[in-house]
Amino acid sequence: MSTATASTTVVRPIDRSLRDALQLALLFGAIKLALHIATNLWEAHIGYGYFRDELYYLMCGRRLAWGYVDHGPIVAVQARLAETLFGHSLAGIRMLSALAGAARVFLTGLLAWSLGGRRPAQALAMLGVLLAPQFLALDSFLSMNSFESLFWMCCLLTLILLLRGYSQLGCWIAFGIAGGVGLLNKPSMTFFLVALLVGLLLTPQRRLLQTRWAAIGVALLVLIALPNLLWQMANHWPTLEFLHNGRVENKNIALAPLPFLGKQILNLGPLAIFLWVPGLVWLLRYPGAKTFRWLAYTYFIFLAAMMALHAKDYYVVPIYPVLFAAGGIVWESRFSNRRAVQTGSIFAFPVYETTLIVASLIALPMAIPVMKPDTWLAYTKATHLYDTGGNTENASSGVLPQFYADRFGWQEEVDQVTRVFHSLSPEDQRKVTIMASNYGEAGAINILGHGLPTAISGHNNYWLWGPDSATGEVMIVINGATPEEMRKFYDSVEIVGRMDHPLSMPFEHRNIYLVRGRHKDVTADWNSFKHYI
Repeated sequence: MSTATASTTVVRPIDRSLRDALQLALLFGAIKLALHIATNLWEAHIGYGYFRDELYYLMCGRRLAWGYVDHGPIVAVQARLAETLFGHSLAGIRMLSALAGAARVFLTGLLAWSLGGRRPAQALAMLGVLLAPQFLALDSFLSMNSFESLFWMCCLLTLILLLRGYSQLGCWIAFGIAGGVGLLNKPSMTFFLVALLVGLLLTPQRRLLQTRWAAIGVALLVLIALPNLLWQMANHWPTLEFLHNGRVENKNIALAPLPFLGKQILNLGPLAIFLWVPGLVWLLRYPGAKTFRWLAYTYFIFLAAMMALHAKDYYVVPIYPVLFAAGGIVWESRFSNRRAVQTGSIFAFPVYETTLIVASLIALPMAIPVMKPDTWLAYTKATHLYDTGGNTENASSGVLPQFYADRFGWQEEVDQVTRVFHSLSPEDQRKVTIMASNYGEAGAINILGHGLPTAISGHNNYWLWGPDSATGEVMIVINGATPEEMRKFYDSVEIVGRMDHPLSMPFEHRNIYLVRGRHKDVTADWNSFKHYI
């Protein structure tokens, strides 16, 4: 063969450090997944039921769309897939959230590797993320929040790999997919992307944005998110109205900057401050990390934005895995002379890692309901671990925090409504409408009920789904109104039941009414029921 026609193929050597990092990350991810499968099975065994939002998301999964009033479409797809695969098994419908949590741990290990960390750094970083109380809570139920940091960290990892010389086209396509799907998952992705953009622009790494490959990645991101934007426009921007109403009605607890920062420490575990804070300092000040300084800027910009918007304190949590990854490198560098570090042990810092594990076990009942309510109350009384400051909304809590209280009372509600329905004449059963005041109550009837009419509500996406031709001639109504208030709207009002589970949220202690002769037709008056909050 002549030299003119000969060609040479350059084969890139196998990166053994990447192979080892992948294997280690898979191990820690598997531990995380096994933990959630076990605790979800245990929760059902000791009497905890569906979380309020899960009932709503399952209904959204049955009505797939490109958008919803108070969340993106990804959680509806997640719910539809989980229900299709696992039915109504609590562990089953939460499986994808558990997998997302495992993927977050996996990505944390890869982030530590991509920033230059070896096995000790990777293992410590993943352990910190695996044990963080807020991540344990978010990954323990069907939710879009479990997927949030998965998309954020994918975006960061692709940019770090770009700086390490990996394929620009491949990295930017991965960035576009992660960013676009992340926008379909939750609107907070927008704020993260803006913070990331500003962080890059403040550093020499802005050069990453000055290529045609970057334009391709951004275009792909926009294209993926576009259907949701079009849905918002077609439905008169319901998510903006939802956010506005939340501020006006003072739904969420607004924290001053110092308490907000304090919540970050509690959310991640107080002892983890010795891991992620050094990681943040390393990114910000260490000369060897200068290439990655934009990561620290992104964190500070996003943190400041959430403080300024009085967002819920856990909204910042998805960004922390990269700080844990950097923190693992700090520990590895600081104790580089130790034999365990030099030999690449995955348990190179036994005192600190054991302390993290023990502290996490002590705090585990605060993140996941692994104790029966009576045992939990006794435990928290003895340890002083619980106070109402753990809530993120202004709704008054009962004996349990809202995250636990919202798992009680649903089956009891359904049983009472079923009893009332079967007490009606066949004629009334054919025309009765079940009206609930919020998506939890409506979702319980629709998911847990059998042979009942589809419940309607004016709350969030239930309002968009409409009144289902309801007239108001005969209705079973669940709300917090007094009989006197109900008589202003109906000819006949009768209390036929009551939601009064002792462990549920106080606002769910309310009457179940059988009413007749609504003064205004429900369908014609549907706009008056609208409640985006």
